[in-house]
Amino acid sequence: MKFSKAVVKARIPILIVTLLLLVPSVLGMAKTRINYDMLNYLPDSMETVKGQDALMEDFGKGAFSFIIVENMSDEDVHFLKEKIEKVDHVDTVLWYDTLVPDLKIPKEFLPSKYYDAFNSGDATMMAVFLDTSTSSDEAMQTIREIRSICGKQCYVSGMSALVTDLKDLCEKEEPIYVGIAVALACVAMFVFLDNWIIPFVFLGSIGVMILLNLGSNYFLGEISYITKALSAVLQLAVTMDYSIFLWHSYNEQKRTENNRLTAMEKAIHETLTSVIGSSVTTIAGFIALCFMTFTMGRDLGIVMAKGVFLGVVGCVTFLPSVILVLDKPLSKTMHKALIPNMDKPAKGILKIFPVFLAVFAILIPVFFYGYRKTNKEVYYDMGECLPKDMDYVIANSKLREEFDIASTHMLLLDKNTPSADVRAMCKEMENVDGVKYVLGLESVLGEAVPEEILPDSVKDILESDRYKLLLINSEYKAASDEVNTQIDELNAIMKKYDPTGMIIGEAPCMKDMIETTDRDFKVVNMVSILAIFVIIALVEKSISLPFILISVIELAIFINLGLPHYLGQQLPFIAPICISTIQLGATVDYAILMTTRYKSERSEGRNKKEAVHTALATSIPSIVVSGMGLFAATFGVAIYSDMDIIKSMCMLLARGAVISMCLVITILPALLMLCDKVICATTIGMRNGKGLSRRIREREA
Repeated sequence: MKFSKAVVKARIPILIVTLLLLVPSVLGMAKTRINYDMLNYLPDSMETVKGQDALMEDFGKGAFSFIIVENMSDEDVHFLKEKIEKVDHVDTVLWYDTLVPDLKIPKEFLPSKYYDAFNSGDATMMAVFLDTSTSSDEAMQTIREIRSICGKQCYVSGMSALVTDLKDLCEKEEPIYVGIAVALACVAMFVFLDNWIIPFVFLGSIGVMILLNLGSNYFLGEISYITKALSAVLQLAVTMDYSIFLWHSYNEQKRTENNRLTAMEKAIHETLTSVIGSSVTTIAGFIALCFMTFTMGRDLGIVMAKGVFLGVVGCVTFLPSVILVLDKPLSKTMHKALIPNMDKPAKGILKIFPVFLAVFAILIPVFFYGYRKTNKEVYYDMGECLPKDMDYVIANSKLREEFDIASTHMLLLDKNTPSADVRAMCKEMENVDGVKYVLGLESVLGEAVPEEILPDSVKDILESDRYKLLLINSEYKAASDEVNTQIDELNAIMKKYDPTGMIIGEAPCMKDMIETTDRDFKVVNMVSILAIFVIIALVEKSISLPFILISVIELAIFINLGLPHYLGQQLPFIAPICISTIQLGATVDYAILMTTRYKSERSEGRNKKEAVHTALATSIPSIVVSGMGLFAATFGVAIYSDMDIIKSMCMLLARGAVISMCLVITILPALLMLCDKVICATTIGMRNGKGLSRRIREREA
């Protein structure tokens, strides 16, 4: 109670200090860099990442793009190439005139393999290397400048073009996401709460904590665009419960306390005691993401765990201060809550509880199968998450349709590898399924032409002090099974000629990401379940209850993530990993709320049916308000967003909230009825029926 009294006494200083903290928070939020490249989150120890670093260090090349030019004369393409070469951070532009400086020599004089590689009908293609990394601010600005120079006759592909379009779309949509989430959460609170003003007070208080969270991200250096897009919405949805609990507790205390300050002190103490258990499970769910070797999980996990912690702090400091300051207008705007008494629905559910046990037994194998299948059917190509009318998507389609190129790999070979070996390796590689051609010094010149005749400017493009650089164009899309098999075959061939050689590029990085996240999914699931199991066991002082509660929420997760398989939907790879832990951490609170009340009723001497009925009837309103709050905050974003990764994750969160809510209200009471004796025997305070009256134990025997 000392903390509660201190908060009430210092309510005005708390308001002033918190509002002053918004100034550095807004500045920190503006200064936090946003990373739009998922491949940046691969572990530094991977060969593909080391290869990208070597490409930058030895060749001064980072980002790579193809530019398709349509219906333009060779002279105009030549002048266009010269303009592109003058753009800041453009290192190299490869085109026909790179190998044949005199444009009077017809392109048809090139070997057919190389003519076809760079020309298709009225279209020609040039390759552009930048001297900066794929997702750097400089690379994105360079892509914008190249697009402005090229005009409508040109199409720019590559990962830098992808992240540029992704950033533009995110910056356009994110303010609307927050607006939709706030508006729909407000509607949900108007429906389920008993005051006309309090929804705005809640949103203001939570909004302040969101700004503090986003501002403190400055100390992380940068965050991913997914974290930025989801963190505000998730923090709003997940921490709304704490505000609702404080408000209900405050109103209850005011009925017995004449002094509103004393009532708030007791409400803060009761809220803090109650939300610590539920917030710790939510934080544990987010912290579990930090165990991913694909470090985007750590990014999202830290930001959201921090957001939940700040949500709890705000709920017991800033929000009580605001409520006390606005107590008079809040008292005048009370109205009857729309949620009816839940005694009859609770009786109806318990009357047919064996039916829900049967449903539980049937649903587990059906949706566990779907859940396993969904995890194997995810997609990894981030281009798939963009609308079809985006510049990057159009450029990639042109590249596939006109040049039959879906991905490009780069090989770094030891410079001392004999030219004869390189030529033999290139021939072997060109026989691999899906390989269009291999381009390097040896393959361009042929055996009869000495390297000395090439100008240094050309040799510098494909050779450094340590490495030879070769380009491989593939017909297979990045992240497809075909290209992953192709990369394995190319790697095996390369290692025969140079054991230190490296294959890099978008597709090899995607292959590493697939293998990394597949391992991460298992680790994160195990860590989140184990952590939440321990927390529930400590909070409930029970061995059996964690199994029961987690089994209910895990079934909700199986249903949520199993439905895409049965509906024929494909999810972005990051969605199942994040959703399984977020849904577990955010909705296990519903089960803890009901179980805690059941334990309390049972320990006071009521029989199992009475205890479960009271727990169910009193918990349904809180569970519905909480579940519908999470649903409202995420569903609108899912409907609006044009980015499939955001749409998918928000739809899963919205659907998961409703599924968890329904299962906790129906199946959890049935399991409590079924397992009552086991629970009593394995729970401290209930063990061997301690706390139950002899009369009731005899009646139940």
